[in-house]
Amino acid sequence: MATVLMIIAPDGFRDEELFLTREELEKAGHRTVIASLVKGVCRGSRGGAATATLTLAEVEEKDYEGVVFVGGGGSKVYFTNRDALRIATQMSGQGKVVAAICVAPVILANAGLLKGRNATVFGSEIKAIEGRGAKYTGAGVTVDTNIVTGDGPKSAGLFGRKINELLQGRGTPGK
Repeated sequence: MATVLMIIAPDGFRDEELFLTREELEKAGHRTVIASLVKGVCRGSRGGAATATLTLAEVEEKDYEGVVFVGGGGSKVYFTNRDALRIATQMSGQGKVVAAICVAPVILANAGLLKGRNATVFGSEIKAIEGRGAKYTGAGVTVDTNIVTGDGPKSAGLFGRKINELLQGRGTPGK
């Protein structure tokens, strides 16, 4: 099965968007790896915690078949983060699955990945993605080629299942 990178904020990621999405991915047999700005324990906005084993600077895109940018207010630290934009751009350029939920689709928009594409986002950021050329769908989850976007925590389970659909048949590189 595939190995999927999940990027969370060091503080203020949305718990359901990490935990429910990761549960869907792992239930389908995929392996998940968590990265953040710092290694160690990261805190969710609803009291949960997760441990990042990599910093974004350490991420090597070749090691993953997909990336998920987890939302929540804390994810705004990645809107213009050079490493986050690099990871999104390089993985998309390699045809890998690139996903973002809640406010995190702004990262993809800022990387130029949503121009001319259908996408969804949390309501507060509709203008931000449309300003970068995205076609806002208003759906809970939107898939456009290799890009999956979700609008928030209530869509996290479906978001994970749609990522799984795109990952079908993709294995770990070199295996």
